[in-house]
Amino acid sequence: MKRAPEGTGAEPSTLWGRIACWWAIAFAGLHFYWAVGGDVGLSVSAGPLASERPLWFVVAGLWGVGALCLLGALLAWLLAPSRLRGVPARLARGLGWGAGALLLVRGIGIEVLLLTGTTHLDSSVSAGQRAWTLALWNPWFIAGGLAFGLAALHSRRHTDAEPPPDGSALSGG
Repeated sequence: MKRAPEGTGAEPSTLWGRIACWWAIAFAGLHFYWAVGGDVGLSVSAGPLASERPLWFVVAGLWGVGALCLLGALLAWLLAPSRLRGVPARLARGLGWGAGALLLVRGIGIEVLLLTGTTHLDSSVSAGQRAWTLALWNPWFIAGGLAFGLAALHSRRHTDAEPPPDGSALSGG
């Protein structure tokens, strides 16, 4: 029997799925806030696009990313208590691993590029943007990547340990 982490009341599979879900909801909320005209934090995230707000940026970069984050929240919610079995469960785990890897590559990759100075940064990227990217945005992506990866990992362990819901494990077939 798996023990719940102290004070959480949740098994690791549920806990990491919930964390990933809340991570995605928070990120979606921030993008929707920006999409409807909010500007707190946008200038240090998007630079000149924040003040210009071209239509493509608002539609794809704010509404679109917010919608993708909500899909990520749904994925994390499905991974949390391993609601799926069989092929859908494997697909959800694969998507969870993919989301985690994408977020980690984005967070760690940009962090390394900024810290090592191996890439020439265009003059439109201000020192403030670089500082906020290093201190806030990249760690946020890394945290999301770890949450999705751990949700996928623990989802597999959880579904592998349980008998199928139809009881076929008891009948030997």
